[in-house]
Amino acid sequence: MDGLNTEALGHPSGDSAHQTDSVAVYVCTYRRNEPLNRLLESLLVAAQAVQPGIEVAVVVVDDNPDGRASAVVEAFKHDFARGLHYRHTGSQNISTARNMGLETAMELADWVAMTDDDQVVSPAWIKALFEAARTHGADAITGPAHIRYEQGAPDWLSSQPFDEILEAQPRVDGERMDTCSTGNSMLKSSWLINNPESRFRPDLGRTGGEDMVFYRTAIGNGLAAYYSTEAEIFQMQPPERATFGYMFRVSYWLGNSAALSNRESGSASPVRLVLRHGKQLVQAALRPVRRLIAREPLELRYAAAKAAQAAGGLVAVAGVRAKHI
Repeated sequence: MDGLNTEALGHPSGDSAHQTDSVAVYVCTYRRNEPLNRLLESLLVAAQAVQPGIEVAVVVVDDNPDGRASAVVEAFKHDFARGLHYRHTGSQNISTARNMGLETAMELADWVAMTDDDQVVSPAWIKALFEAARTHGADAITGPAHIRYEQGAPDWLSSQPFDEILEAQPRVDGERMDTCSTGNSMLKSSWLINNPESRFRPDLGRTGGEDMVFYRTAIGNGLAAYYSTEAEIFQMQPPERATFGYMFRVSYWLGNSAALSNRESGSASPVRLVLRHGKQLVQAALRPVRRLIAREPLELRYAAAKAAQAAGGLVAVAGVRAKHI
């Protein structure tokens, strides 16, 4: 199903033989055909906004054992300048799928971009990534991922600050980064080729944290990464995620995954993690009391979710790995 002869391209070198810039966007998918279709539609709009000046390829790595995403890919296979390329892993291990995406994408274009199958990219996403890369002379660019709920979602999801849990901390445009988001980033193919040890760890592929460890390790090895506020994507939340039960579980998993990633990458000691998440737990417990004194809404759901996030981080210090959500 590949839309391009990859052998003809060879290894991207970034030399003067290239008349245009190029990027291969890869996405791993698992049991999300409808969201994947929506993502590909948004990628097509973003690609059309920059082609032919920037040639775009798309790689879909299907981690479903039954290969169900192939039908979605078929409908878009002629729409991108450098083709839409289908790969099937069926491993149900996100690191295995991500590495397949990297290896395929870096052979197709000068840059490799990443996003997720439950997201939608903005029409200016690719343009913004390239503009930031040129401005900063960057090896990698990352940007914000905004949470979006469907119409009819409970009011408390928007009235209470759950975006502080689900969304990465806001950054200043042009800020030098110590990590990037695999849901919204782009890095040089040449850097990946020259650093073959920088890949996603399969042992983290079923628990999570493989994304943070990948980028923290790469940046520690010299990858120069910067932030672009204009390179926006939107994480679309289906109705089953618009419940308190989901928010509680995902908060626990996010806290656990972040702490494990900090330990694995060596960016925080166990003592520092205990202090950090212990403080977070105390703050979560006191938050309703402080808001009661201030005569503000208690935001009990948010406080409980923050406590779950803190608990996830604390148990990670003891080596407990939460199941991937």
